[in-house]
Amino acid sequence: MDILITSFGHLHGPRPDDAHIVLDLRHHFRDPHWNRDLRELTARDHRVIRAVRRTPGIRQLLAATVAQAQAYAAGPSASEHALHIAVGCAGGRHRAGVAAHLLARRLRRRGHQVTLHHRDLHRPVVTR
Repeated sequence: MDILITSFGHLHGPRPDDAHIVLDLRHHFRDPHWNRDLRELTARDHRVIRAVRRTPGIRQLLAATVAQAQAYAAGPSASEHALHIAVGCAGGRHRAGVAAHLLARRLRRRGHQVTLHHRDLHRPVVTR
């Protein structure tokens, strides 16, 4: 099954309205933004990846999302329609980007064709 994964920041615009599955990481998972050493980095930096991977609950959420995607893939129209998974956090630079990358990797290992798009990773750090 073809899968599109979009990471995004809620503070940069609305979530993708065509997503079948939406993961909202804003309130339940620690934000690397609050660590000054990580704030200006992105999901492409090893230290941010490590921080998000070590966040309690992230691995379980990814496993559950893979199981959900597998259920969609078992549907009778899976070969006709791509599955869109949107992963959002506040700014889209840390949690969402890392989670989307890890999710894409897990789904590719299961034989899915995955396109990964980071909508807001390039945007400046959001200051509140």
